[in-house]
Amino acid sequence: MRALCWQGTRHLSVEDVPEPRIRNPRDAIVRVGLSATCGSDLHLVNGYVPTMKKGDILGHEFVGEVVDAGPEVKTVKPGDRVVVPSFVACGQCWFCEQEMFSLCDTSNPNHAITEELFGDGSMGAVYGYSHAFGGYAGSHAEYIRVPFADVDCVKVPEGLEDEQVVFVSDALATGYMGADFCRIDDGDVIAVWGAGGVGQMAIASARLLGAERVIAIDRFPYRLRLAAEKAGADHVVNYEEENVLEALQELTGGRGPDACIDCVGMEAHAKGLEGAYDRAKNAVMLEQGRPHVLREMIRACRKGGTISILGVYGGLVDKFPIGIAMNKGLTFRMAQVHGQKYARRLLEHIEKGEIDPSYLITHRLPLEEGPRGYEIFNNKEEDCVRVVFAP
Repeated sequence: MRALCWQGTRHLSVEDVPEPRIRNPRDAIVRVGLSATCGSDLHLVNGYVPTMKKGDILGHEFVGEVVDAGPEVKTVKPGDRVVVPSFVACGQCWFCEQEMFSLCDTSNPNHAITEELFGDGSMGAVYGYSHAFGGYAGSHAEYIRVPFADVDCVKVPEGLEDEQVVFVSDALATGYMGADFCRIDDGDVIAVWGAGGVGQMAIASARLLGAERVIAIDRFPYRLRLAAEKAGADHVVNYEEENVLEALQELTGGRGPDACIDCVGMEAHAKGLEGAYDRAKNAVMLEQGRPHVLREMIRACRKGGTISILGVYGGLVDKFPIGIAMNKGLTFRMAQVHGQKYARRLLEHIEKGEIDPSYLITHRLPLEEGPRGYEIFNNKEEDCVRVVFAP
């Protein structure tokens, strides 16, 4: 079969690779219908995540059809159309029972790598996301093996198109979780940093969960336009044209947002001395990310407010304003997405017409054009939000 493979930093190619097969009685094989690019993939493409190996298949956000299933799979069968959350989860360990599926104790066979990095306990596995996260083959391929199929394959209701549901796999689930973390009450003002795919879904989810006003912060006019026209943002702030902290103070009557959502993560852009500091530290590997957005959210959030972190961070960051956070009484909530917790709820919202993520798809390409798709996505060319590949 054909698959989009990582060959080195900023070097991708489409190759012939062996088709996956059933390796465990709980496995399913899924024929990929659509597979989407994701902002976190760019950390792999740009060399920020170690333990990638030449030939690794990328991709973790997908929808498709079951073509084979192991003898112990009970809830799906060949012919079923399914959406698959990006994290692999067993459904039986203590963390899965607590609905913290991305922290699954069972799914990552390479747990020693993440235990060394993150301390006791391992992260769950992710499709196509380095050997530290399990070494599983990704979804930018014609077929993919899905372990623990009864837990990780979620049936798609009749009448919904692949374009509507593919982002239930990750972007919509992540954005919704970030808004859920904010514990939104009537009258709340939510500020969202980053208006890419996850940011758009965090904005839309905050509105769906009852926020009175939502503020979108980004530097690309086309993404801010979509945030207002499609996701429902009430205000947009272009951080290259105005001071974010001053704008938020003005928009909230001097109090600050009730909650702030980080949909940017470790590759944040910053101007001036702070931006130069982070770039220099990154260049000599003395800092594993550029946490400008995190610092700015802590300063912006109202006293007693909530910081919700969805953007991916991989290691240590400098100049973290813990004193401000502590004295303001901020609550931090963060995680990789617990997709299995939210998938069915999100499919119901889509069925009812309460949310439609399909507008995130700005480019649809055949898998053979995968390298060009990631170039467009990485460089924000042609007003790109998300690229999907149709094997």
